[in-house]
Amino acid sequence: MGVAVSSWQLAREVSMSGQMGVVSGTAMDAVLSRRLQEGDPGGHMRRALAHFPSPAMAGRVLEKYFIEGGKAPDTPYKPVPKLTLQTSRAGQELAVVGNFAEVWLAKEGHDGAVGINCLEKVQMATPTALLGAVLAGVDYVLMGAGIPREIPKLLTDLSAGRVGSITADVAGGSLTRHIEVDPVDLLGEDLPAQLRRPNFLAIVSVDALANYLYRDPEIRPDGFVVEGPPAGGHSAPPRGKMQLDETGQPVYGPRDDANLAKMVELGLPFWLAGAYGTPERVAEALEVGAAGVQVGTLFALSLESGLTEETRGQMLAGLRDGTLDVRNDPRASPTGFPFKVASLEGTASEQQVYEDRPRLCDLSYLRQPYEREDGEVGYRCSSEPVHMYLKKGGTEEETVGRKCLCNGLMANIGLGQHRKDGYAEARLVTLGQDLAGAKQMIGRYVQGWSARQAVDWLVARVPATALRRVQVA
Repeated sequence: MGVAVSSWQLAREVSMSGQMGVVSGTAMDAVLSRRLQEGDPGGHMRRALAHFPSPAMAGRVLEKYFIEGGKAPDTPYKPVPKLTLQTSRAGQELAVVGNFAEVWLAKEGHDGAVGINCLEKVQMATPTALLGAVLAGVDYVLMGAGIPREIPKLLTDLSAGRVGSITADVAGGSLTRHIEVDPVDLLGEDLPAQLRRPNFLAIVSVDALANYLYRDPEIRPDGFVVEGPPAGGHSAPPRGKMQLDETGQPVYGPRDDANLAKMVELGLPFWLAGAYGTPERVAEALEVGAAGVQVGTLFALSLESGLTEETRGQMLAGLRDGTLDVRNDPRASPTGFPFKVASLEGTASEQQVYEDRPRLCDLSYLRQPYEREDGEVGYRCSSEPVHMYLKKGGTEEETVGRKCLCNGLMANIGLGQHRKDGYAEARLVTLGQDLAGAKQMIGRYVQGWSARQAVDWLVARVPATALRRVQVA
């Protein structure tokens, strides 16, 4: 659910309703830094940081970014350290503290289950993000947008206080390189003596990938989320050569549907996602053997989500008048994966807004490491200025239609950058393509609905004995 759209407030409400609430683990270093620069309204970030195991580390983050009363509205946010294969210590600390704060706040005051969702495509952030989540006692880790084969071992190592490492995907790389975080080096004597290992759910699109991960105990997850093409955000490309329909969207066929009978045969719990946002679809999922469902769109539109009031209001108005449309854009994401984009006025979904944006890459979460001719590692993003991308060995074709997801998703939650030249970053909103549940909810709650109202509606046809089997995010 984007960057902090699945916020701690939303996850906490869902968790307190008896289901699993899931926070976003993407770009939480930038989110924390910008919330602090806004003056930390409500004092929530500072309350979470007061419980961080290392007061010294939390203190350094506060000293660097907190502004009493908040920065002036047109003042740019301070930059945060960029991700690399060896992110600076300050960058690692900010990421660990940022993810800790989000999970800690989601878990505050109750014993319900809380998960965190990270992207395999944002590899350079993964070890520090998960260390922060583990320190906060996260119950589940969910990860997709790739093949998360190394996450089970990473979680085991981090929970034991050992160095956590994953293999870096370096384009053209001739050497194996790793991305590491050392809990002892970062926290020293402040590292808790005991940390609990969270369960890991791999997000997959087809049963073949689930079977691959299941076969080897070293990479086997604790369960799966089977995510179909309509799900919001990134989705797996169609299997085989990608073809586009008359509207320019990827065409999916029977090969892209998971065989649920084979999922049942694996014997691990699985949840279904993508077009499961109605009571009828929840009941269907349970009937075919799923442990439950994962729902995003209903909760992205709920009152507790991290979206700004303006953005939520636009989408609810579109639901009411039937104009809200979500496109599966094959070009928008620098990752090369199709990405759902909601068509909203004044956002980067409009061609003119997209063309008016100065092309730059400053947050850089989706940069791809590549091996240069001298053997060193460089970083490039197909959404950066074209001439820079070409200079780094990229092709012009790869830059066509690419949008800056990082800045657009930050703007969705009211933390978009205001630049010195007066330009304010445009929003880029993602949502699931299946709006059946949202359309029914807007008929019930014309002005919008809460997360608890969405949960109660979704489980209306589920027997009381099975309620804890339904996962919503």
